[in-house]
Amino acid sequence: MTRLITAAVLIAVLAAALWYGAHWYAEQRVRTAFTNAGMTDEAAACMGRRLVQRLSLGQLGKLAGLQEEHRSLHGVVKAVERMDDPRIAKVTATSALLCTTGFAR
Repeated sequence: MTRLITAAVLIAVLAAALWYGAHWYAEQRVRTAFTNAGMTDEAAACMGRRLVQRLSLGQLGKLAGLQEEHRSLHGVVKAVERMDDPRIAKVTATSALLCTTGFAR
């Protein structure tokens, strides 16, 4: 019985570490992509936090594909609007507006 409890606790700890690590990594990639697109470090950090909180990892993966294609913030927002996922477009556009103006920090 003790082995079963130990195994369950170990699995729970590993699952939590993987979940946290995946979200941390996604936030870092988003932050880097928006910094490369011309955002300030503060605005890119804000975008990273907001997008990771509001989008799934699958949706963030779609955004990662745009990292190499567009090197300006306007280009990224336009490319996101052309995606077939309105949630990504809405969250990205509103986050970009709020983070670049300083309303969301």
